[in-house]
Amino acid sequence: MQIAQIVECGAAGLGIELPPGTGGAFEKYHNFLEEKGERVNLTAITGAEDVARLHFLDSLALLKAVDFKNASVIDVGSGAGFPGVPLKLAEPTMKLTMLDATGKRVKFLSDLCAGLGIGAACIHARAEEAARSQDLRERFDIAVSRAVARLNVLCELCLPFVRVGGAFLAMKGVDSDEELEEARNAIELLGGVFELKQDYTIPGANVTHRIIVICKTTPTPDKYPRRFAKITNSPL
Repeated sequence: MQIAQIVECGAAGLGIELPPGTGGAFEKYHNFLEEKGERVNLTAITGAEDVARLHFLDSLALLKAVDFKNASVIDVGSGAGFPGVPLKLAEPTMKLTMLDATGKRVKFLSDLCAGLGIGAACIHARAEEAARSQDLRERFDIAVSRAVARLNVLCELCLPFVRVGGAFLAMKGVDSDEELEEARNAIELLGGVFELKQDYTIPGANVTHRIIVICKTTPTPDKYPRRFAKITNSPL
């Protein structure tokens, strides 16, 4: 089965309507990832079907958790562009910013967006430093992250970017209840409130993942985020 067909059928299975021609854009995305990915060490997942299901469809599932239409969105630790680029392809009205600490990945993201003809800001910076920038702090309706880190760490890295009234969406496994409990203090200290957890099964793959939605109710105190060593060594 071709990438376009997998993505289009899978999106329909998730209850998501894609704009016309989106399947072809995902084909281009996969080809670009195959061409450049090995040199930049972007993803351990290879093969058209696995990429289509475990990266593209997994990313698109976020569209069922909150409304991305016309939203300003920051993807923290974007890497190969997941989930930001698939979300932008599926919801072109959103304004996308992708943040990564590795220069080669940011160059890949810039070239990818140019090749796909989508507008996005690609920023080379560490999240804990970028979150102190006046142009980025509490400027976004939605922050998303698929980064591999404990939820209490992710909250300190991501919630400072979210405006009051916005939301942070963390992509996690279904075994994340303990992580969520562990993160409750961090969520409160950073100005957030746990809203919901939404489990979903990726169409065509026997894999179930979870979206944790944290709403921002008050501004994040100025002292957060701390230095990365402090965040990881002494989580909130």
